[in-house]
Amino acid sequence: MAAMTSPAASRIWLNGRLVPADAAHISVYDRGFQIGDGVFEALRARRGVAIELAGHLARLHSSLASLGFELQFGDDVVAGGIAELLAAESLDGRETDPPGDAAVRITVSRGFDPSRNVKPGDEPHPTVAIQVWPFSPPSDRLLREGQRFVTSSVHRDPDSPMASIKTTSRAEMVYARLEAARAGADDALFITTDGRLTEATTANLVLVTGDTCATPRMGTAILAGTTRAWLMEHGGEAGLTMTEQDLRLDDVWAADEMAVCSSIAGILPIVALDGRPVGGGRPGPRTAALRQVRESWIDRVSREDAHRG
Repeated sequence: MAAMTSPAASRIWLNGRLVPADAAHISVYDRGFQIGDGVFEALRARRGVAIELAGHLARLHSSLASLGFELQFGDDVVAGGIAELLAAESLDGRETDPPGDAAVRITVSRGFDPSRNVKPGDEPHPTVAIQVWPFSPPSDRLLREGQRFVTSSVHRDPDSPMASIKTTSRAEMVYARLEAARAGADDALFITTDGRLTEATTANLVLVTGDTCATPRMGTAILAGTTRAWLMEHGGEAGLTMTEQDLRLDDVWAADEMAVCSSIAGILPIVALDGRPVGGGRPGPRTAALRQVRESWIDRVSREDAHRG
């Protein structure tokens, strides 16, 4: 039997305390394990500062409310757990060069339930886990050559309330990633049942045409991404006018540049869709400018917050 890969960190934060990452953590009767009954958030941390934590926690609470249960800890406890874990893993370096840079995941399941029913019981017993691992930035080659996408055969229902919930049920995304791998592509793009563009498996979508940067509007089966929201506020710093609108495949072929954005990976260029080049078939200058503005902002915010701390 092949050896298991070691965890990326030596500890996790579980229900209020640090425990070894390679220990047994949850029951097989946990509903998160059994049926994916849970939600999560993933974000960057730099210099021990969890970037846009308030926005991520707000979305976490919204997702939990949609599934009908609550976090048993206050936001201050979760924030403290992240800080404690980053420090324990030596990922909170403020004066080091490069500074401590990490990815953070907060996972909340409805918890233990031996009944194995799809219908949840009346009294949830949530499991809350926080993981951190060293942040690995996208390679120079990826930024230089861009990503190739395919459209997934999985079509999103724009009227489904599930589109706005960041659940641990990721089978749809796994299926789409397998489709991409079989086609020799990097990722997949979902389209709605009525032909509108939505998002990638782990990121929101943007199209740049001239000096306009467009992203699918809310209500088209997309997650309310925190980096997407940041772009709407800060895109002007890269000389772009931001807009939310319905987008279709014809808009891709008319665009100069295509990109995806997410909290951890940031803003990444897409150079082809279904084997057809987008724009000039190479990463464009506006995508690079947006990425630079975002990364500079993360560094500035982390410096300011670390100094205040």
